[in-house]
Amino acid sequence: MTPSESLISAASPIGVQILLLGERLDTRRLEEGVVLATAPLIIRAGRAGYAVLFRYGVVVLFALDPMEEAIFLASLSKLVADPLPVQGREAITVVIDPDGEDRIDTGGRVFLTDSCPERLQLVAEVVARELVLEHYETRIAKVFDSIEPLAASLSRGSLRKLKTKDLLIQIGEVLLAEHRMVGRVELLESPEVLWIKPELERLFVRLEREYDLTARNRALDRKLEVISDTAETLLDLIQTRSSMKVEWYIVALIVFECLLTIYQLVWR
Repeated sequence: MTPSESLISAASPIGVQILLLGERLDTRRLEEGVVLATAPLIIRAGRAGYAVLFRYGVVVLFALDPMEEAIFLASLSKLVADPLPVQGREAITVVIDPDGEDRIDTGGRVFLTDSCPERLQLVAEVVARELVLEHYETRIAKVFDSIEPLAASLSRGSLRKLKTKDLLIQIGEVLLAEHRMVGRVELLESPEVLWIKPELERLFVRLEREYDLTARNRALDRKLEVISDTAETLLDLIQTRSSMKVEWYIVALIVFECLLTIYQLVWR
C-alpha cells in the first residue's frame, strides 16, 4: 500500500473516537500494529480500522467497534505514563466523499475526498489538539477560579489566610501546563504532514477554524499570564511579610538582651 492510497472505502459514515489516556504515550515501545505512516504514527487496529497515536497521551481511533476499541486500549495501557483517572473522550464522524471536497458541515461532520493516511493523520492531529486544549482549559479554569479569593483577600488588606504552599502549587500548575502545551502538543505549529502534502493546507485551516484552536489558545495564554502574575505577586507579599516578622524578632531579641544587660548591671 502506497502512502497516499485510500485506507477506507467510501461507504457509510466512519465513527472516530478521540481519547486522552494520560500525560504521555511511549510510542517507541509499541509492539503491535502495522505502521502505515509516521509523524504522527498511524497503524492498523481492529479488523478494518486505524489508530493514530500521539506522544502527549492521545489516541484517535478510526472505524473500530466497541469491542475492538476495548482490546486495543488494553494493549496500550502499558505505554501510558501518568494515566488520567478520568480519560478525556470525544467523538466525530468522518464521511468519505470522492465526488465532493474536503469540508466540515454544519453538524460537525468531516467530509474527505479520500481516506489516504495523510488526510487521516491531519484530521487526527487537529482533533487530538482540540481534546488536549479542552483538558487544559478545564484545569486552568479551576486554578483561575482559585486565584479570585486570593486577590479578594488582598484587596481587603488581609494576608492572614494566604498560604505559601498553596501559592507554590498554583505557580507549579501554571508552569507545568505551559511546559506541556508548548513542549509537547505544539498547538499552533503546522502539522508535519503538510510538508508531505501541502495541498491539505486548506483542510487544515478549515479544521482549525471549526475548533477555534487559535482563539482558544490565545485566551488560555491570557489566563495563564494572569494566574502567574497574581500568584507571584501574592507570594512576594507573603515573603515580605515573613521578612518583616524576622526583623521584628531580631529587634525583640536585641531589646531583651539590652534589658538583661541593664538588669545585670543594676543588681550586681
